[in-house]
Amino acid sequence: ICALLFTSLYILCHFIITHFKKHTDFTAVHDDEDAAVNRITLGLCTFTLAVALGAVLLLPFSIISNEVLLSFPQNYYIQWLNGSLVHGLWNLVFLFSNLSLVFLMPFAYFFTESEGFAGSKKGIMARVYETSVVLLLLTLLVLGMVWVASAIVGNDAASRQSLYDLWEYYLPYLYSCISLFGVLLLLLCTPFGLSTMFTVTGKLLVKPRLLEDLDEQLSCTRLEEAAMSRRI
Repeated sequence: ICALLFTSLYILCHFIITHFKKHTDFTAVHDDEDAAVNRITLGLCTFTLAVALGAVLLLPFSIISNEVLLSFPQNYYIQWLNGSLVHGLWNLVFLFSNLSLVFLMPFAYFFTESEGFAGSKKGIMARVYETSVVLLLLTLLVLGMVWVASAIVGNDAASRQSLYDLWEYYLPYLYSCISLFGVLLLLLCTPFGLSTMFTVTGKLLVKPRLLEDLDEQLSCTRLEEAAMSRRI
């Protein structure tokens, strides 16, 4: 069931990305190597978007499945909507979200920009090696900055020792911080987006004339006519 749901989301996200991408992206590449790199990057971006869409739809899916089970408790055909399925989906979404955030998206960006090390043979593997080295150096840089910040904030051995607890503490903490940043960005951008949407809609739509005063318009027209007559 999880594989079927993710396959459906992946196909949907693939159609979404191919619909909104530029016509020159991923297709109009004459070099076979660049075309293969672009296809791999497209697959990674589609996977990340499918995981993000699954994370968005997971809460409504949990609520709807719970309501369906409460409404039809004795129905045999919907017993697969149980708590173990929802719990497994939550675990998979959390795992793939961290994987996409920490590895897949940076790898896709660096893989697109890579050209291979100087002096090495050209090919896909040369770009993979360069991308892996750059991603490893970036990971070491981020961990070093976190280590220094942890040592500055809490100048004791326990704070530095807690950095080793990467999987159980820092990855969920990083995921929560980025989620909080996304929520703050959403709260900041939503009013501007709504104001822009209403402005564009007001320019495209014709305003109704039901509340206009016809007598006032007639008097204004007569005054304009009288002014034009005096000028003539």
